[in-house]
Amino acid sequence: MAHKDDFGSFLTGFLVGGLVGAAAAILFAPQSGEETREQIRQKGIELGEQTTKLAQETREKAEETLAEARAKLDEATKELKTRAKELETQGRVLLEEMQKQIHEMTKKGEEAGKPAEGIALEEAPAPAKG
Repeated sequence: MAHKDDFGSFLTGFLVGGLVGAAAAILFAPQSGEETREQIRQKGIELGEQTTKLAQETREKAEETLAEARAKLDEATKELKTRAKELETQGRVLLEEMQKQIHEMTKKGEEAGKPAEGIALEEAPAPAKG
C-alpha cells in the first residue's frame, strides 16, 4: 500500500510542478503577445516557402523520371518494331521457300503422272511390294 501512496504523491507533484512551470513561462516570457504572433507568422511563412520549394523539387524529379520512362519506352518501341520487321522478313523467306518446294513437288507429280492436288508437303514412302 505504501507503494501506491508514493506513486500518487509523485503524480500530484509532477502535475503541480508542470502547472507552476507553465505559469512562470507565461509571466517571464521575453516578448509580448504581439511579438509572439509575429514570430509565429514568420515561421508560418518560412514553412510555406519550404513546402513550396519541396513541392517544386518533387515535381522536377517526377518530370525527370517521366522523361526517362518515355525515353525507355521509345527505345523499346523501336526495338520491337525492328524485331517485328525482322520476323516479317523471315516469315516471307520461309513462305517463299515453301512455295518453291510445293511448286517443285507439283512439277514432280505432274511428270510422274500424278494429279497435282493430292501431293503432300513431304514425300510418302513407296508402298511395299509383296
